[in-house]
Amino acid sequence: MAASTYAPASVADPPPEGARRVPVVWVGVEDLPVHFVNQFAGVVQPNEIFLTLGTVVPPAILGESEDERRAQAESIEFVQVRPIVRLGMTPARLRELIQVLNQTLSNYERQPTIEP
Repeated sequence: MAASTYAPASVADPPPEGARRVPVVWVGVEDLPVHFVNQFAGVVQPNEIFLTLGTVVPPAILGESEDERRAQAESIEFVQVRPIVRLGMTPARLRELIQVLNQTLSNYERQPTIEP
């Protein structure tokens, strides 16, 4: 008996001839923690892409006078980025991610503006 083939339904291309399309269902997403990220780095290798997402929190400058605050700011050598996740993927998956990000941004921008 020949092994059957399948193609995940999330793939944009039609399944190969004779393959059955099987839906992909996200389970447990609501159980994952949400992490805020505002820093991004990418590294490329042949047929591999690594994306690192992280968070930087600006340091508190709490001097009582303008001179104290300026001195504190000038003494800062660097601001740390706390890495949150490192993702590895193929170029094809990066293209898919870019499409998802573009669609998500488009959906966000089409929302009605809510004023406080």
